[in-house]
Amino acid sequence: MNVKIEESWQNVLQDEFEKPYFKNLVSFVKDEYTTQKVYPPGSQIFSAFEFCPFNNVEVVILGQDPYHGPKQANGLAFSVSDEVRTPPSLLNIFKEIKTDLGKDIPATGNLERWAKQGVLLLNATLTVRAGDAGSHQKKGWEEFTDAVVKKVNDEKENVVFMLWGAYAQKKGAFIDERKHLVLKAAHPSPFAADRGFFGSRHFSKANEYLETHGKTTIAW
Repeated sequence: MNVKIEESWQNVLQDEFEKPYFKNLVSFVKDEYTTQKVYPPGSQIFSAFEFCPFNNVEVVILGQDPYHGPKQANGLAFSVSDEVRTPPSLLNIFKEIKTDLGKDIPATGNLERWAKQGVLLLNATLTVRAGDAGSHQKKGWEEFTDAVVKKVNDEKENVVFMLWGAYAQKKGAFIDERKHLVLKAAHPSPFAADRGFFGSRHFSKANEYLETHGKTTIAW
């Protein structure tokens, strides 16, 4: 695993790559990819950054772990590759968009089209062992992705942060709500969506905020 990350992020995060925890993380991940089945494919670990350069970030959606089933994870939080069946949490996201904005549920769960519009789809942990949820937690990824969120918070203005569920809300607790819009709701998983994700209207709220601040809205 070489740290090949989009140039604007490379510049913003350069200090992180030099820290001992990150060097230890790289060693761990390299070893895992050599000895285990790990998702996403190595070339897609940093896809969230490739599709959404730092200068383009308008919305941040925080996830937790990559999907750990075959061919699911593609480096974007909540997203799956074109040929993969849409997972339950993502289907609930699409259902809320339909309720909120009247858009039909798409045939694919690939969210590259969001990322290319400025939606940073960031998981807290960027890799996972196949079939073993949470297996790469507490290895350094969380510290790295905290640094990513902090850079967006500190160096940009008027970004929309969507924090779904307790984990994301805790991770984003330091975000400055005086300069950004922070939208909080239950997680979209089938176990929680009825407790406040459905009806949250985060997608229309995000676009209203972006429009108010002279930014291009997202075609959800």
